[in-house]
Amino acid sequence: MNYKDVLIKKIENKTHVVGIIGLGYVGLPLALEFAHEGISTIGFDIDQSKIPVLNSGKSYIKHIASERVAEAVESGKFEATSDFSRLPEVDAVIIAVPTPLNKRREPDLSYVENSAKVAAQFLRPGQLVVLESSTYPGTTDEILLPLMEGASKTDNKYVVGEDFFLAFSPEREDPNNPNFNTATIPKVVGGITPACVEIACAVYNQVIVKTVPVSSARAAEATKLLENIYRAVNIALVNELKMVFDKMDIDIWEVIEAAKTKPFGFNAFYPGPGLGGHCIPIDPFYLTWKARQYDMNTKFIELAGEINTYQPYYVIERCGDALNQQGKSLNGSKVLILGASYKKDIDDMRESPSLKLISLLRSKGALVEYNDPFVPVLPPSRKYKLEMKSVELTEANLKSYDLVLLSTDHSVYDYGFIAAHAQMIVDTRNAFVTVNFGHKIFKA
Repeated sequence: MNYKDVLIKKIENKTHVVGIIGLGYVGLPLALEFAHEGISTIGFDIDQSKIPVLNSGKSYIKHIASERVAEAVESGKFEATSDFSRLPEVDAVIIAVPTPLNKRREPDLSYVENSAKVAAQFLRPGQLVVLESSTYPGTTDEILLPLMEGASKTDNKYVVGEDFFLAFSPEREDPNNPNFNTATIPKVVGGITPACVEIACAVYNQVIVKTVPVSSARAAEATKLLENIYRAVNIALVNELKMVFDKMDIDIWEVIEAAKTKPFGFNAFYPGPGLGGHCIPIDPFYLTWKARQYDMNTKFIELAGEINTYQPYYVIERCGDALNQQGKSLNGSKVLILGASYKKDIDDMRESPSLKLISLLRSKGALVEYNDPFVPVLPPSRKYKLEMKSVELTEANLKSYDLVLLSTDHSVYDYGFIAAHAQMIVDTRNAFVTVNFGHKIFKA
């Protein structure tokens, strides 16, 4: 049987079924896009608590409206399940699971490996498997391909590009980006064979504005790393300049705004309290780890990592400086952190620098509380079990803190109100720039 032609025809007629393993910040919006285009979609997740929520038409992610989930469920084009034995029902298996670092800052591919093993267990001829999780170049070839080739129920191995199809297409999700969403961000696609690329592009072309085929899965894996290393290095640059310019009594934010007026040769990046999210703090070190196998040192990446990792410590130093001007120390002071998510206007806590700031402040003896309208309770993470609840931003509450530390610049914050009632503010996002309380606002 010519599995390629059969699958291509199914895709053209929209009679194929898409299965997505991992219904998080990447997998869920992608599943909803397929369902919106009338393509039957099954979402798979090991977290059984998500399944009834989604199947009842509700969202558990703040920036993804429940109305979108309800529409997909009611159309009959989307359902969620934790029953992976249903994988043979689907024609395209898309893996979108986390790829964190372990305690030694080395790649932890356990989620990818476990998902790939399950996909291989239920693999049938004619299926497409796509990995979307950010990883080092070679993952698709070295880990997924052998598993899929060995999945045949006969003595003969499956042949990639003939019996099954395998590709890598890095996710480019940017939660709550007002200008781009899953459907409007071009999709890079690299396959093991030309047939794999052709079929993967055909699947994504039905829901994504544009596909960008590249020569191999390794090239697609490297593309994702380049995108995030580019950001990590440039953020490290402005973070370093922030600290240098502070000593010179120069406002880095003013300098960036002035530099932005140059119509060529400059892209604006902004400093902050540390890197957050699942990509920028993690992905560069996947390449660092892989490069060692080729006797190469990634000096730029490692230096950028050092600078960005230092930023929470620098913020704490600035907090100490601000309190010293009031004749106080961090030890025993009441500190309120504004914003717990890693970026504004979302509830995503992955790698949020706010968690590190809370931990550092506590280690200095400070009494720490936080406010975040998107995160009413701090969920446990791999590193932190803080067990805290968001406090209200009332006039009395604000006045009771020795210091207010802005970590995440949510749009819903009334910065004038906060500045009017806070005793002292450390601003890591330049959010109070228009507020006329300069005597008690420190930038960090």
